Amino acid sequence: MVGRSLDAHNECSAPALMEETPKALRVAVVEDDPCIQQLISAEITDEGHACICFGSAEDFLDEAGSDRFDLLLLDLMLPGMDGLACLKQLQHQAASQPALRVVIVTALNDADKKHEALANGAEAYVLKPDLFEQLPQLLQTRSMV
Repeated sequence: MVGRSLDAHNECSAPALMEETPKALRVAVVEDDPCIQQLISAEITDEGHACICFGSAEDFLDEAGSDRFDLLLLDLMLPGMDGLACLKQLQHQAASQPALRVVIVTALNDADKKHEALANGAEAYVLKPDLFEQLPQLLQTRSMV
């Protein structure tokens, strides 16, 4: 919220100390439950970022080729292609495109799934009940690209 009022004055030459106003992220959310999509999207936009929601991994992958996202919040249990299969496909594409930060957001408290997700490039594995507590930090963390 701090960055909103300062962003309106970008045309002024701002001192270098104003680094606490990072650029808004483009966040993709892949979640099949419309209610959860709405809650996550509202929180992301309240934090000053853009959010685009997808109901399936296939819909996201179709769009991801032509659109650029800074962060992907990816559910594991999805209709059709599951989140791990989507993550693996993103890793195959990573050689030809800039790496996408991926955070798994799931109801599954499963150590094997967590290990598999992290081994396949996810930067974090967050349980849905913990997401709203962790989301502000995830939105502030920048990849070192």
